Amino acid sequence: MANETTWAGLRAIAPMLATPGPLPSAAQDELFGYEVKWDGVRAVGYLGKDRFQLVSRNDRDITAAYPELAPEHGRRRGLVVDGEIVAFDANGRPSFATLQQRMHVRDEARIARLSERTPVVYIVFDVLHVGARSLIDEAYHARREVLGSLDLAAEPSWRVPEYQAGDGGGLYAATREEGLEGVIAKRLESTYQPGRRSADWIKVKHVRTQEVVVGGWTPGEGRRRGAIGSLLLGIPVAGDGKCGALEFVGLVGTGFSEQTLADLGKRLDALATERSPFPGRVPAAIEREAHWVRPTLVGEVVYAERTRDGMLRTPSWRGLRPDKAPDDVKVE
Repeated sequence: MANETTWAGLRAIAPMLATPGPLPSAAQDELFGYEVKWDGVRAVGYLGKDRFQLVSRNDRDITAAYPELAPEHGRRRGLVVDGEIVAFDANGRPSFATLQQRMHVRDEARIARLSERTPVVYIVFDVLHVGARSLIDEAYHARREVLGSLDLAAEPSWRVPEYQAGDGGGLYAATREEGLEGVIAKRLESTYQPGRRSADWIKVKHVRTQEVVVGGWTPGEGRRRGAIGSLLLGIPVAGDGKCGALEFVGLVGTGFSEQTLADLGKRLDALATERSPFPGRVPAAIEREAHWVRPTLVGEVVYAERTRDGMLRTPSWRGLRPDKAPDDVKVE
C-alpha cells in the first residue's frame, strides 16, 4: 500500500503518532483540543470511487477483517480519514480484549459470524484529504471543522466524536470516571505530520501500558504444565547495530485465557530459535528455562510501575498487536 497510488495521484498516508506525557499546563491548556483516547486499533480509511480500504499503522490492508465498516453512503467522496477501530464490552465501554476476538481471524465465514456477534465501529477523528484538496498542512481545528461538515456519522458503523477546546483536566477526570483509557491532547494549530511521533499530540492515560516484543517463553506448572507459563518481554535496543536485539524488561504470566495460550503456543513454536534475542543479561534462573523465539511478535501489557533497572512491575497481558511491528515499539 505504501507505494501504491490510491486515486488522483494520492499515495498512502502513514498516521501521525502521539507522544506519551502529562496534560498540558494551565497556561497551555487553551492551545489544545482534547479527544477521548479510544482503546482500539488505528486505521487510515480511503474512500474512492467504488473503492474502500482500511490500512493499519504497519501498512497492512485490514479491510476484509471488518466488513461491517464498509460505507453504505458516500463511496464517491474521495476521502482519506484517520481513526480507530473499536469494539465495546457488555457495559458499552471500549474493550481491547473484545477487539482481540476480531484481530487475528482470516476465515471469511468466521469473520462474517463475528461481525454480527462482536461488531466493531470506526471512530473517525481526522480528515486528511477531500476530493482534490489535501488537508495535511491545515491546522487541526480547521481539519476538524471540515470533518464535522461531512456527515460521516450517517454510516451505520462510523462515529465522529466531537473534540473539546481547552479544559483538558475536565475531560481527563470524566474519562477516568467512565472507565475509559484517557485523553489525547492535540495542539489546535498543528498540521498533520504523517508517520511522525509528535509532541503536538500528547496521549495521557489512566493506566500504564507498554508495547513489548516477545523474545521467548518459559514452561508452565500445575494447570499450565506442558504449555506457556510466562512470556519473556523486550524493548528493541536503540542504535546497537544488532538486528532484532532486545532489552529484557521482565516476564508476564497473567492475563491469558486458555484460547490465548493455545494461539500463542502455535505462533511461538513456529518462531523457535536456539539464539537468545537479548544481548544483555537475563537472570540465570530464567535463562535456564527459556525457550527463545525470533523477535517478531508485538504485544501489549498493563503494568504497575517501572523499577530502577527498567523492569516492568506486575505486568498483565492485554493481547497481541498485529497492527504494529517490532521497530514501532518504544518505551512509553
